[in-house]
Amino acid sequence: MATVPVEATRSARTDGSAQKDGSAGTDGPARAGTTGSARAAGSARTSSRPSWSTRTGRRSGRSAPAGDRGGLPRARPAVVRRRTARALLGGAVAVLVAVAHQTRPAPYGDRLVPHARVEERAPGAPSSGVPLRTARGAVEAYDTATGRARWTYARESRRPLAVLPARGHAIALWDDGLVTDVTRHDGSAVHWHRALPGTARWLTEHGADGVLRLLDGGVLAVVTPERVAAYRVADGGLRWILPTRPGCRFVPARAVRHGGVLLIARPCPAEDRWTAGLVAVDGLGVVTPHRAPPREGARGERHSAEHPRPGKVVAPPR
Repeated sequence: MATVPVEATRSARTDGSAQKDGSAGTDGPARAGTTGSARAAGSARTSSRPSWSTRTGRRSGRSAPAGDRGGLPRARPAVVRRRTARALLGGAVAVLVAVAHQTRPAPYGDRLVPHARVEERAPGAPSSGVPLRTARGAVEAYDTATGRARWTYARESRRPLAVLPARGHAIALWDDGLVTDVTRHDGSAVHWHRALPGTARWLTEHGADGVLRLLDGGVLAVVTPERVAAYRVADGGLRWILPTRPGCRFVPARAVRHGGVLLIARPCPAEDRWTAGLVAVDGLGVVTPHRAPPREGARGERHSAEHPRPGKVVAPPR
């Protein structure tokens, strides 16, 4: 058996180790370089991502921790703009409604204008008899000492034909067949309006002489050729209506007041009796024997003045 020297064995081991080390040294640095490049690229990408700043609420170049949500969210401009637009629109609509309410035309074309300051009167004291007149297409209440107007009541495109003073009231008849009532003392308000149907043309041709008549009990009688209507002066409530007979017509200018009764001419060509040409009325209606007065609680109840009972006239059952 041959003997191998010790130096040769050591050199062979050394060469093998060198070969292993050389291969490792060749592959190792490449792998290390690749891994390092990947890590560097990852670090660069991570550092380049913007993140929310916990202090300012804005994005910054530094990355924030995943669990950190303490930053305040930024307000959305679109939402703010919509809310502002809605608020401005609501305010504009409110202003337009207020302006329209102030500029809307008065009912029936009323134009009630106070001209002078009227002295205050104690509650319950009787109202002073302020004189009335029609002038320049309006109803005027004037001061007797100075002659100046205290208040003026006019209606657009209308003309007053007659004015009737009552206790605390100024009642006027207009050319369109409308009857109105104004506070006589200071002209502060128009209390009521009542229309007379089908009388505008007749009023224009014949005038308003005798149309407005005051009756006892605070009742106003409006006499027209077709009918006589009675209203409460206080509130304009209808008390009764007296229609004329067929072939007959009332003549307001020939009405005469006798005591508490108003005698109205009602010519009837078909009647021979002279009494048929007259009708007597008062605040309760037609004056007839054994007349039952209307109920006081029936406010505004419409019934014929010729009917002896104040109840409503209904048809008999079939």
